Amino acid sequence: MTLEATTTPSGERVYTDRSRTERGADGPFYLVFADEAGESRWGFRCGNCESLDTAMDTMGRIQCTECGNLRKPDEWDAAHE
Repeated sequence: MTLEATTTPSGERVYTDRSRTERGADGPFYLVFADEAGESRWGFRCGNCESLDTAMDTMGRIQCTECGNLRKPDEWDAAHE
């Protein structure tokens, strides 16, 4: 596994694995790790705009706060809307 090192806007060093993705509407979301060994998950990187500013809710929905790229939740129920 080859990880790509990146520094966040706050100065934290994180590592992107471009081989592990979650499908988004406008591009993939790549898994990001806090350590170079890829053992401690940190979050996601948007494949549409390359932003690390993403959010995930309790239903598994991932959204990029920069460009709006969205991964729908694993389970969807109209009662949650």
